[in-house]
Amino acid sequence: MDSTDPVRQLDAVVVGAGFSGLYMLHRLRRLGYDTQVFDAASDVGGTWWWNRYPGARCDIESMDYSYSFDPDLEQEWEWSERYATQPEILAYANHVADRYDLRRDIQFGTRVTSAVWQTDPGRWLVTTDRGQRLSARFCIMAVGCLSAAKRPEIDGIDSFAGPEYHTGEWPHDGVDFTGLRVGVIGTGSSGIQSIPLIAEQASELVVFQRTPNYAQPARNAPLDPGFVAARKADYRRHRELARTETHGGVVIPAPEASALDVGDEEREQLLRERWEAGTLFGLLSSYNDVMVDADANAKVAEFVHDRIRDIVDDPAVAEKLVPTSYPFGTKRVCLDTGYYATFNRANVTLVDLQETPIEQIVPEGVRTTEKVHELDALVFATGFDAMTGALLRPDIVGAGGVLLRDKWSAGPRTYLGLATAGFPNLFMITGPGSPSVMTNMMVSIEQHVDWIADCLAAMEEHGHAVIEAEPDAEDAWVAHVNELAGFTLYPRAASWYMGANVPGKPRVFMPYIGGVGPYRQVCDSVAADGYRGFSLGPAGSRATPEAVRA
Repeated sequence: MDSTDPVRQLDAVVVGAGFSGLYMLHRLRRLGYDTQVFDAASDVGGTWWWNRYPGARCDIESMDYSYSFDPDLEQEWEWSERYATQPEILAYANHVADRYDLRRDIQFGTRVTSAVWQTDPGRWLVTTDRGQRLSARFCIMAVGCLSAAKRPEIDGIDSFAGPEYHTGEWPHDGVDFTGLRVGVIGTGSSGIQSIPLIAEQASELVVFQRTPNYAQPARNAPLDPGFVAARKADYRRHRELARTETHGGVVIPAPEASALDVGDEEREQLLRERWEAGTLFGLLSSYNDVMVDADANAKVAEFVHDRIRDIVDDPAVAEKLVPTSYPFGTKRVCLDTGYYATFNRANVTLVDLQETPIEQIVPEGVRTTEKVHELDALVFATGFDAMTGALLRPDIVGAGGVLLRDKWSAGPRTYLGLATAGFPNLFMITGPGSPSVMTNMMVSIEQHVDWIADCLAAMEEHGHAVIEAEPDAEDAWVAHVNELAGFTLYPRAASWYMGANVPGKPRVFMPYIGGVGPYRQVCDSVAADGYRGFSLGPAGSRATPEAVRA
């Protein structure tokens, strides 16, 4: 297709065919919209299509990490484990795509390379890497928060003689490490999940750790049929609680006491119960001041430090695995299966990069300031350019020719995490400034998709063609997001929440920390008040360069 080919006319283009894009397509069809979805992968699943590394599984319980929009769907699907593995989650995504016949409106193996707003006639001109051009009234970014894999900045990274793998771009036919000397760089979630399984195969495993991470046991197990039956019988009430009355989109009792107002023995008992329960938010929600009071946080951190020392046999290795440079929970706490115990294996070596930094990757392995670690295979468990990386990959050009990446050069600016001023009819699902990664993503995805679909229906009803976030509303929301984050301990960590894992990326706390229930109330209030903070009108009614504030 070349520039002389006709431009296909659509109501909406959706970028991404993960859980956000699938549900968005389903809702747009109900509106009667002619919609095209694009995804670079060869099938549905989003992050669960790409992330196939050993041990990949969700850290939200499977019966919560699922759609709630169709009671029949949630009744018919059967999860096998408490925490579903990547293959089972991908099977679920495929089941959803089949059940609602979604693939006929999805083009795979295709990246959107640009989206340019045309004030007159008030449409997005979208271009793909296949040379296709499409004109759409609305452009909806469903690209995911953790979908732009990030390689480390290490000299000689392309000089290694053996195979290199990134956990976020894992070969679909798997990797056999049997008998190999393997190096893993990174001890975030994907490293913590994959290291125990790689250690079982490798003849030697060298783990290169820059900053130790907090992990707590998942206590994963096959789901009990009695529990499944009881949950399904109560699913509607449970889902409503998750949507409206919780902080993170999972149902867990709200803490009432301070960690500093109870005795050491009582606190130890509760923390042990939460440790043994194996839930992501268990320790974080043990007391009401864990994430806002440094002294309270230190009590929980000390408990976890002691558990690490209990598990790891070598005291020197244990101390290297104990995080001390940031408060507990300010980097995403990982759920693990045997991570710390893996360092008791004779074939596993921990290299503390604070003591002996990596100087260079060389053909034979990894050279630190101490020595060359000779390796046969190298794994980068170095995470993602979170929350903004995938959004800023295409050239998104708004009013007056302003690039989104230029507008966000000092950090992302959105209104409600749904829209950004100067970019009319552009929506983001779980964008920066929304609860997103601080929550059960499925709850946040559904809330965003439903809000966007309801907004489009209201626009049709009232004859509006264009909707655009107002700069003042955006400024106020950005200030509110930052103010809430400032009340917490989160900004004290150099985390991917802050963009700190990407050199040169602005250090801004990107998610909204206020919780899914309060956030939903704000979004509902905005809609009920005639979409307060948005300008609505006919094509060409706004979309001026003055709407963009860097």
